[in-house]
Amino acid sequence: MNGSRGWDYTALVITVVGAIIWGLVGLFNWNLVSMLFGSGSWLSRIIYVLVGICGLYTLTFFGRITDRSEA
Repeated sequence: MNGSRGWDYTALVITVVGAIIWGLVGLFNWNLVSMLFGSGSWLSRIIYVLVGICGLYTLTFFGRITDRSEA
């Protein structure tokens, strides 16, 4: 596995975990991150920022899917 694929899988896993966390908030009003690290703590904020960055990074997957299908 090359470095780029490693980043892709890491970003994808973090994005999926973030989606599950937000699903828990939406369905059950239960915030796992706040429960584990405290509401509004600096660690909670870092986790949310990291999930957001990974979510934005996974947007690049759409361009790469198109590139592969044309090849």
